[in-house]
Amino acid sequence: MSGGLVALLDDIAVIARAAAASVDDVAAAAGRAGAKTVGVVVDDAAVTPRYVTGFSPARELPIIWKIAKGSLRNKVVFILPAVLLLSQFLPSAITYVLMLGGTYLCFEGAEKVYEAFAGGHHATEEEQVADLSSEEHEQQMVSGAIRTDLILSAEIMAIALAEVANEPLMSRTLILLVVALLITALVYGVVGLIVKMDDIGLKLSQSPQGGVAAFGRGLVKAMPHVLTALSVIGTAAMLWVGGHIIVAGLAKLGFPELEHLIHDFAVQAAHMVPAAHALVEWLVGTIGSGLFGLLVGFSIVGLLHLLPRRGAAH
Repeated sequence: MSGGLVALLDDIAVIARAAAASVDDVAAAAGRAGAKTVGVVVDDAAVTPRYVTGFSPARELPIIWKIAKGSLRNKVVFILPAVLLLSQFLPSAITYVLMLGGTYLCFEGAEKVYEAFAGGHHATEEEQVADLSSEEHEQQMVSGAIRTDLILSAEIMAIALAEVANEPLMSRTLILLVVALLITALVYGVVGLIVKMDDIGLKLSQSPQGGVAAFGRGLVKAMPHVLTALSVIGTAAMLWVGGHIIVAGLAKLGFPELEHLIHDFAVQAAHMVPAAHALVEWLVGTIGSGLFGLLVGFSIVGLLHLLPRRGAAH
């Protein structure tokens, strides 16, 4: 009897170790897949705070929570089944889907650069007089944020899928589910912190302790610059990630020349700085992908913005 119990306990221990190893494998794979999405994640975190601009501080976190739930629904209910079906029955299409998403990222990044130099968006009279505290306006902003998130979430999941496409279906499902949960928590946790940072600074500025109050005032003054920097980083990340996806996709489709050109140039630049060889190689390669992404993006921006205006002028 005791021998049977010992054997049963041994079997349970083996199963537990196998389960633990499986969990570790899923976690490690999810970490690798999630790391590849960093550019889109940064842009997602940079874009979202604008959707709570103008609302009372008491409504900021509830609005972010609504957007976060919509983002998770986008990933788990709509995008996850679609990418799993695609990877299971038409895996060759993954490269084309990624390149399409990369092209969109290049366009979005280039359009932000174009708007920065062309003057950007100006609010209409209707927007200026809108009741920012109304429930209808809040719902419009939440819906707009969730629609924007759908594109970014689709790209995040497609990039993650490309990293685990060779895994079994169940492992793929678990990994992508973990990526969806972690990325959503990361993005909207950071967004919530960013949005409330000025309130935190204002609270600290009222402290009777001089050092704490000075830090709070500095935090309030710094936040506009932080948001600007985050927007710039997000735009650069979109161009880099989008350009890299297209370059890598072209190589997979039998056109590796551009990938080789960027790689060779990065290696040559790295040889000139032996003390920081790896950093320089990565930096030059990233700049090369980003410049190509900017070129692709500006080509689309030109077609959508410049040509119609020229036609209207004639």
